Amino acid sequence: MGNVHLSKSKYCKCVQCPKILWLKKYKPECAIPTARDSILENGTKVGALAKGLFGKYQNIEFDETLNVMIEKTKELLKNRPNIITEASFNYENNFCSIDILKNDLDGIEIYEVKSSTEIHDIYLDDVSYQYYVLSNLGLSIKKACIVYINNQYVRGKELEIDKLFNIEDITDIVKSKQEEIKNNIDMINNYMEEHDKSNEPITDIGLKCSNPYDCEFWEYCTRDLPNPNVFDIAGGMRKSKKFEKYYEGKVSFEDLKNDEELNPKYLEQIDFELNNIKPKIDVDAIRDIMTSLKYPLYFIDYETYQSAIPEIEGTKPYQQLPFQYSLHIIKEKGAQLEHKEFLAEIDDKDFIRHFAESMIKDMPKNGSVIIYNKSFEPARNNEIARMYPDLKDEMDRINNNMVDFLEPFKQRKYYCKEMHGSASIKAVLPALYPDDSELNYHNLPVVHNGEEASDAFLSLKGKSKEEQEKIRHGLLVYCELDTYAMVKIWMKFNEIIEEERYE
Repeated sequence: MGNVHLSKSKYCKCVQCPKILWLKKYKPECAIPTARDSILENGTKVGALAKGLFGKYQNIEFDETLNVMIEKTKELLKNRPNIITEASFNYENNFCSIDILKNDLDGIEIYEVKSSTEIHDIYLDDVSYQYYVLSNLGLSIKKACIVYINNQYVRGKELEIDKLFNIEDITDIVKSKQEEIKNNIDMINNYMEEHDKSNEPITDIGLKCSNPYDCEFWEYCTRDLPNPNVFDIAGGMRKSKKFEKYYEGKVSFEDLKNDEELNPKYLEQIDFELNNIKPKIDVDAIRDIMTSLKYPLYFIDYETYQSAIPEIEGTKPYQQLPFQYSLHIIKEKGAQLEHKEFLAEIDDKDFIRHFAESMIKDMPKNGSVIIYNKSFEPARNNEIARMYPDLKDEMDRINNNMVDFLEPFKQRKYYCKEMHGSASIKAVLPALYPDDSELNYHNLPVVHNGEEASDAFLSLKGKSKEEQEKIRHGLLVYCELDTYAMVKIWMKFNEIIEEERYE
């Protein structure tokens, strides 16, 4: 027993699903990483910043030879009172490093740092595992806490880390979970003992596959499912409902096509794909949206990034910070299409204001501001108005002129099988213009979606002039395609109205 080398992250993965550990050991090549670089980087930055929460500290540097870290920890523990970060311990092959260990004269306090804005159940497992290891080594633990981000904090000129972080005492919960931790460790050891490389455990998929984290072996574990299947239903069907159907044995679209329990919207997707149905177009709804438009037409799209630690005065943790827009303009009926754009400099501390000023200058008149998804751009404009009250009137003016091109697709006023149940612009555009390579996001050089755009912008830091140029070009052509896509949708809507007129 005790033969599996566990760490707190491996332990938490096993709480989610023990097969993850088996797959990581015997089929690592089947993993498809799910965490984005920027999310991992946020976690690293938050961890580094939190180390200074209680003042001066001594850090245990990471060493492949874990014993080196464990020995250094033993030395530092003798010098109490002190603060040790990454203090490392091992009990019967259960290893852990403590983010912040407060080493007082009458015992120790452990602090686990998370870049999240709330406490999730898995964090309790994480800290309980650490408590298990340390208490079994005979250490006296006074207190166990989680340090996480306070998303109500608004940064002033200086960052105040005591206000940025919330600290939650979870000692009682952690103590109550000790028996469970021991049982889980025994279960993991038995599991790995019973299943060697040639004896793959049979484990069904379930809600655990994405709770608390998306599992990187999802593709592997669902490789034998029919294509398409219940998990390909788009448009907001809950995961729990999909699994309910899966467990009923209704997996393929064929199995699901007559299921009256399903929302008509999901049945429609299934019907269209199984029976190759022609596009459904509500011409009246399209005409309504088109007659509501007023020239000049402004087609606009923003790119943003988020940071756990607010770097800009007046912003909150994880606020969406707009760094780029693309704007296509049609000044009047029959006018040539114009294009304007803005992309912030990576080292401009005032880029949000410059973004807003540039946009106000580029949209001087009261025309229709066409966006795709009204929950996004207007919210950014309201944040800008709060940060810069002198720009509020202009931001309100722009917001009051907004028209959302997502709506007709979301409401299925225009629907075809190629959209696969989704109203996202990445699904709609190729469905409306199937053979147009200039509208294909896959053909873009650097950036292919919004997440890649934020990562690319942040990656400009510290790059050479040539590298920056290449990335900036990639960002500009990507964002330009997003608004050109809306222009193409507008053209398609015009076509539909024209066709009906001549029928």
